[in-house]
Amino acid sequence: MTSNSSFSSEFWSQRYEENQTGWDIGEISTPLKHYIDQLEDRELKILIPGAGNGYEAEYLFKQGFKNVYVADISKNPLKNLKNRLPNFPEEQLLHINFFEIEDSFDLILEQTFFCALPVGSRQDYAKKSAEILNENGLLCGLLFKFPLTEQGPPFGGSKEEYLTYFSPYFKIEILETCYNSIKPRQGNELFFKFRKKSV
Repeated sequence: MTSNSSFSSEFWSQRYEENQTGWDIGEISTPLKHYIDQLEDRELKILIPGAGNGYEAEYLFKQGFKNVYVADISKNPLKNLKNRLPNFPEEQLLHINFFEIEDSFDLILEQTFFCALPVGSRQDYAKKSAEILNENGLLCGLLFKFPLTEQGPPFGGSKEEYLTYFSPYFKIEILETCYNSIKPRQGNELFFKFRKKSV
Protein backbone atom coordinates (compact mmCIF):
# COMPACT_ATOMS: atom_id res chain seq x y z
CA MET A 1 0.00 0.00 0.00
CA THR A 2 3.01 2.23 0.46
CA SER A 3 6.69 2.00 -0.33
CA ASN A 4 9.33 0.65 2.00
CA SER A 5 10.40 4.25 2.61
CA SER A 6 8.33 3.99 5.78
CA PHE A 7 10.99 1.58 7.10
CA SER A 8 13.87 3.82 6.09
CA SER A 9 15.95 5.65 8.66
CA GLU A 10 16.64 8.33 6.06
CA PHE A 11 12.92 8.85 5.39
CA TRP A 12 12.11 9.46 9.05
CA SER A 13 15.27 11.45 9.79
CA GLN A 14 14.37 13.79 6.93
CA ARG A 15 10.91 14.31 8.44
CA TYR A 16 12.54 15.44 11.70
CA GLU A 17 15.10 17.64 9.97
CA GLU A 18 12.39 19.35 7.91
CA ASN A 19 10.09 19.59 10.92
CA GLN A 20 7.42 17.49 9.17
CA THR A 21 6.28 15.91 12.41
CA GLY A 22 2.54 16.44 12.50
CA TRP A 23 2.12 13.45 14.83
CA ASP A 24 4.25 15.18 17.49
CA ILE A 25 1.97 16.96 19.97
CA GLY A 26 4.87 18.25 22.06
CA GLU A 27 3.91 16.39 25.23
CA ILE A 28 2.59 13.08 26.49
CA SER A 29 -0.91 12.35 25.17
CA THR A 30 -3.68 12.50 27.77
CA PRO A 31 -4.88 8.87 27.42
CA LEU A 32 -1.38 7.47 27.92
CA LYS A 33 -0.69 9.80 30.86
CA HIS A 34 -3.87 8.55 32.54
CA TYR A 35 -2.90 4.94 31.85
CA ILE A 36 0.63 5.39 33.20
CA ASP A 37 -0.70 7.14 36.31
CA GLN A 38 -2.48 3.95 37.37
CA LEU A 39 0.59 1.71 36.94
CA GLU A 40 1.95 0.71 40.34
CA ASP A 41 4.95 -1.49 39.54
CA ARG A 42 7.91 0.83 38.94
CA GLU A 43 10.08 -2.18 38.04
CA LEU A 44 8.18 -2.97 34.84
CA LYS A 45 10.41 -3.31 31.80
CA ILE A 46 8.70 -1.07 29.23
CA LEU A 47 9.31 -0.62 25.51
CA ILE A 48 8.06 2.33 23.49
CA PRO A 49 8.62 1.46 19.80
CA GLY A 50 8.82 4.13 17.12
CA ALA A 51 8.78 6.49 20.07
CA GLY A 52 9.54 9.69 18.23
CA ASN A 53 10.59 12.41 20.67
CA GLY A 54 9.66 10.12 23.54
CA TYR A 55 7.40 12.27 25.71
CA GLU A 56 5.86 9.09 27.16
CA ALA A 57 9.32 7.79 28.04
CA GLU A 58 10.23 11.13 29.62
CA TYR A 59 7.07 11.11 31.71
CA LEU A 60 7.63 7.50 32.81
CA PHE A 61 11.25 8.21 33.74
CA LYS A 62 10.29 11.24 35.82
CA GLN A 63 7.64 9.14 37.59
CA GLY A 64 10.29 6.68 38.75
CA PHE A 65 10.08 4.04 36.00
CA LYS A 66 13.78 3.49 35.30
CA ASN A 67 13.43 0.36 33.15
CA VAL A 68 12.10 2.20 30.08
CA TYR A 69 13.44 1.47 26.59
CA VAL A 70 12.88 3.72 23.61
CA ALA A 71 13.27 2.36 20.07
CA ASP A 72 13.33 4.38 16.88
CA ILE A 73 14.71 3.84 13.40
CA SER A 74 15.88 7.47 13.30
CA LYS A 75 18.62 8.80 15.60
CA ASN A 76 17.16 12.32 15.63
CA PRO A 77 14.36 11.79 18.17
CA LEU A 78 16.61 9.67 20.38
CA LYS A 79 19.06 12.59 20.53
CA ASN A 80 16.17 14.96 21.28
CA LEU A 81 15.08 12.84 24.23
CA LYS A 82 18.65 12.57 25.56
CA ASN A 83 19.04 16.36 25.30
CA ARG A 84 15.88 16.88 27.34
CA LEU A 85 16.72 14.12 29.79
CA PRO A 86 20.53 13.81 30.15
CA ASN A 87 20.19 11.16 32.88
CA PHE A 88 18.30 8.76 30.63
CA PRO A 89 20.52 5.67 30.21
CA GLU A 90 22.24 5.57 26.82
CA GLU A 91 21.84 1.78 26.60
CA GLN A 92 18.05 2.19 26.83
CA LEU A 93 17.95 4.36 23.69
CA LEU A 94 17.68 1.81 20.91
CA HIS A 95 18.49 2.97 17.37
CA ILE A 96 16.93 -0.08 15.75
CA ASN A 97 14.18 -1.35 13.52
CA PHE A 98 11.40 -2.63 15.78
CA PHE A 99 11.33 -5.94 13.93
CA GLU A 100 14.98 -6.57 14.83
CA ILE A 101 14.57 -6.18 18.60
CA GLU A 102 15.58 -9.35 20.46
CA ASP A 103 15.07 -8.27 24.09
CA SER A 104 11.92 -9.00 26.11
CA PHE A 105 9.55 -6.69 27.99
CA ASP A 106 6.62 -6.62 30.41
CA LEU A 107 4.78 -3.80 28.66
CA ILE A 108 4.83 -2.28 25.18
CA LEU A 109 3.29 1.18 24.87
CA GLU A 110 1.92 2.04 21.43
CA GLN A 111 1.60 5.66 20.29
CA THR A 112 1.54 6.52 16.55
CA PHE A 113 4.02 3.79 15.56
CA PHE A 114 1.60 1.15 14.29
CA CYS A 115 -0.18 3.70 12.06
CA ALA A 116 3.13 4.70 10.44
CA LEU A 117 3.98 1.20 9.25
CA PRO A 118 3.12 -0.02 5.77
CA VAL A 119 -0.26 -1.70 6.13
CA GLY A 120 1.16 -5.03 4.97
CA SER A 121 3.33 -5.09 8.12
CA ARG A 122 0.45 -4.94 10.61
CA GLN A 123 0.22 -8.70 11.11
CA ASP A 124 4.00 -8.80 11.57
CA TYR A 125 3.74 -6.05 14.21
CA ALA A 126 1.18 -8.08 16.19
CA LYS A 127 3.31 -11.22 15.98
CA LYS A 128 6.57 -9.44 16.88
CA SER A 129 4.93 -7.69 19.85
CA ALA A 130 3.80 -11.03 21.24
CA GLU A 131 7.25 -12.54 20.66
CA ILE A 132 9.09 -9.90 22.69
CA LEU A 133 6.59 -9.72 25.53
CA ASN A 134 7.17 -11.76 28.65
CA GLU A 135 4.52 -14.19 29.83
CA ASN A 136 1.34 -12.30 30.74
CA GLY A 137 2.84 -9.17 29.13
CA LEU A 138 0.72 -6.27 27.94
CA LEU A 139 0.50 -4.30 24.71
CA CYS A 140 -1.37 -1.06 25.42
CA GLY A 141 -1.92 2.32 23.86
CA LEU A 142 -3.73 4.07 21.04
CA LEU A 143 -4.75 3.10 17.52
CA PHE A 144 -6.27 5.45 14.97
CA LYS A 145 -9.92 4.94 14.02
CA PHE A 146 -10.54 6.50 10.64
CA PRO A 147 -10.95 5.02 7.15
CA LEU A 148 -7.92 3.27 5.75
CA THR A 149 -6.74 4.92 2.52
CA GLU A 150 -3.67 4.85 0.30
CA GLN A 151 -2.54 8.18 1.74
CA GLY A 152 -0.25 8.11 4.73
CA PRO A 153 1.43 7.81 7.08
CA PRO A 154 -0.55 7.92 9.28
CA PHE A 155 -2.72 5.08 8.01
CA GLY A 156 -6.15 4.55 9.54
CA GLY A 157 -8.05 1.40 10.30
CA SER A 158 -11.01 -0.04 12.16
CA LYS A 159 -11.70 -2.01 15.31
CA GLU A 160 -12.75 -5.01 13.21
CA GLU A 161 -9.54 -4.91 11.17
CA TYR A 162 -7.34 -4.62 14.25
CA LEU A 163 -9.00 -7.64 15.85
CA THR A 164 -7.94 -9.80 12.91
CA TYR A 165 -4.27 -8.93 13.55
CA PHE A 166 -4.13 -9.13 17.33
CA SER A 167 -6.66 -11.81 18.33
CA PRO A 168 -4.38 -14.74 17.37
CA TYR A 169 -1.71 -13.59 19.83
CA PHE A 170 -3.52 -11.57 22.48
CA LYS A 171 -6.50 -11.66 24.80
CA ILE A 172 -8.44 -8.47 23.98
CA GLU A 173 -9.11 -6.82 27.36
CA ILE A 174 -9.99 -3.33 26.07
CA LEU A 175 -10.53 -1.97 22.55
CA GLU A 176 -12.85 1.01 22.61
CA THR A 177 -13.21 4.60 21.45
CA CYS A 178 -10.98 6.77 23.56
CA TYR A 179 -12.95 9.16 25.81
CA ASN A 180 -10.02 11.43 26.71
CA SER A 181 -8.22 12.02 23.40
CA ILE A 182 -6.64 15.39 22.76
CA LYS A 183 -9.07 17.68 20.93
CA PRO A 184 -7.71 17.23 17.35
CA ARG A 185 -8.01 13.44 17.68
CA GLN A 186 -11.35 13.17 19.46
CA GLY A 187 -13.46 10.37 17.99
CA ASN A 188 -10.51 9.14 15.92
CA GLU A 189 -8.65 7.05 18.50
CA LEU A 190 -9.16 3.67 20.10
CA PHE A 191 -7.62 2.89 23.48
CA PHE A 192 -6.55 -0.72 23.77
CA LYS A 193 -5.15 -3.14 26.29
CA PHE A 194 -4.13 -6.56 24.95
CA ARG A 195 -2.66 -9.31 27.11
CA LYS A 196 -0.31 -11.87 25.58
CA LYS A 197 -1.96 -15.27 25.32
CA SER A 198 -0.34 -18.12 27.20
CA VAL A 199 1.54 -20.52 24.95
